Amino acid sequence: MDTLLAGPLSGGAFTNRAFIIQILLIAGILVVMAWLFAKRGAKQLAIRRLLIIAFGVFAIFTVIFPTVLTRVANFVGVGRGADLLLYATVVVLLGVIAVQEARAKNEEKRSTYLARRLAIDEAPPASDYREQALGHRDG
Repeated sequence: MDTLLAGPLSGGAFTNRAFIIQILLIAGILVVMAWLFAKRGAKQLAIRRLLIIAFGVFAIFTVIFPTVLTRVANFVGVGRGADLLLYATVVVLLGVIAVQEARAKNEEKRSTYLARRLAIDEAPPASDYREQALGHRDG
């Protein structure tokens, strides 16, 4: 079995050992991409859709041809392709967290504004309070 992996397809597309995991990973990537498109629908910007497609193509490419990622990693001074992928994932994750934090702050500000506006709009006029206060003193 090891002699099969040592040949020209070693680490390349669809080696005997890697075939099953490659198919599962590609299926998972496609499911995530489809979910992102379906969840966002028409509201999502075109640039986000292009980034999602680029990510999907890159992810599938790295699953099918892991040696290419290792070569890129070696070129930039990282030992293995998996390490480079981990570092890139951390950077992307931090970016996503930053974007989500900014969105959460904006939504919190908007909710606070709407709650205040609703409280002001539904509050009875000040004259009603005056009449009620004067009525209690007289009675």
